[in-house]
Amino acid sequence: MTIELNNNVYTDGGNDTETTPVVLVHGFPVDHRMWDECAAALRDQAVKQGVKPFAIWAPDMPGAGEGPIPSDEDSGGKDADGAFPYGLDRMADAYVDLLHAAGYGKAIWVGLSMGGYLILDIQRLHPKAVAALALCDTKADADSADMRLKRVAIATDCETTGTHEPVMGFAVPSEADSTVKQSDAYCRQFETWINEQPADGIAWRERMAAGRPDLNDVLPNINVPVAVICGDKDPSSPPAVMKPVADAMTKTDVTMTVIDDCGHFSAYEHPDQVAAALLELVKRVG
Repeated sequence: MTIELNNNVYTDGGNDTETTPVVLVHGFPVDHRMWDECAAALRDQAVKQGVKPFAIWAPDMPGAGEGPIPSDEDSGGKDADGAFPYGLDRMADAYVDLLHAAGYGKAIWVGLSMGGYLILDIQRLHPKAVAALALCDTKADADSADMRLKRVAIATDCETTGTHEPVMGFAVPSEADSTVKQSDAYCRQFETWINEQPADGIAWRERMAAGRPDLNDVLPNINVPVAVICGDKDPSSPPAVMKPVADAMTKTDVTMTVIDDCGHFSAYEHPDQVAAALLELVKRVG
């Protein structure tokens, strides 16, 4: 059995399989809609600059939005502590299967936060399917033992009670956060999106992330164009975290974009700036 994905197509690029699609992978605990404005900006900027049309997709992760929630068996089984040690791998396979089923051989993979874990795993498992990578507000580390336990506990709580409360912190700003994250509009939007996620789907993603491998060994072997993008006020993946990730990719040229007054969800907070960085990556691929 395989994991099924719910794909969302912003533009089909004329279904020209000689071009390279851009696949946007969202973060946790929301779904593909966090990319809506960025995808529109990427499309519009490409048109203005005369770039040949290309497809832009944003599949929902399993359990996100309308993405089906895989069974434990389809997820590769659980560890004794309740984490999915093969969940990330199974999801990576599903994304590449989706790409190949549409007739494409490679994609420009763009991953934000948890989406970054996925695209690094695609690079590890399916390097021939990678034309370029954009790592946004993410990291290559596995969870610490404490974080792994916390994720599994949140998953259990969400499954047994149907609550979203353990992950509502993503919609609650602090005084150190960016201007956008402190806005009422941001808080309302993320609260709405989080509450619209199935609780069992939040749980699946937590168990998957808890069981993911350390991916730092992938970085030195990457030889395709890479963009690294982060906000200067990202509490979990600031420039101090992202710069070593960029520096570790010694076999390729990496462009790093740091966005001022920007938090963790850079593509939502500053869609035009992220789109501009992504378009430069598209042009590098050619």
